[in-house]
Amino acid sequence: MKNVIITFVLLVVTQMSFAQKFWTQTGQISFFSKTPMEDIEAVNKQVSSILDTETGDLVFNVLMKAFLFEKALMQEHFNEKYVHSEKYPKASFKGQIVDFSKLNLTTTAEQKVQVKGILTMHGVSKEVVAEGTVKLDAKKNIVASSKFEVLLADYDISIPSAVKENISEKITISVVMNYVPYEK
Repeated sequence: MKNVIITFVLLVVTQMSFAQKFWTQTGQISFFSKTPMEDIEAVNKQVSSILDTETGDLVFNVLMKAFLFEKALMQEHFNEKYVHSEKYPKASFKGQIVDFSKLNLTTTAEQKVQVKGILTMHGVSKEVVAEGTVKLDAKKNIVASSKFEVLLADYDISIPSAVKENISEKITISVVMNYVPYEK
């Protein structure tokens, strides 16, 4: 009987530790560059992310070649001339929702949050602080979103002078994650 109780307690503790993590492999990150000459937009719907609902820790991994553009030539230039995705195949973010303990994860009401962490892209890691929102959907999954800007120069991404008028030095990044409970 003692072994049954110990096994039950271990099973419950194990399940509780997994219930504290939410994840997605179909998150969406897009970016937008606006200039008087041309707007450039790309979307990646293959973003992996984990949210620890006990600590507010967040991790994102983004395969750079999974960004899709309206024009194939833009996609080719993005991968070969700007982000050098053969050499730097992934971008990542590791951070935390600030004041996570104040967040109410039992409501469908949208709550404003601030996220702080390290964004690594093109071999460069920089601290990023971004505003965002978190809420529960009807299925009790967590929906998180954010929009922020990065300077390409901060990540050693240079724009050739021949196309400087076509690409903004500041890119707007939009993030939408639909997290579901992590189940092993």
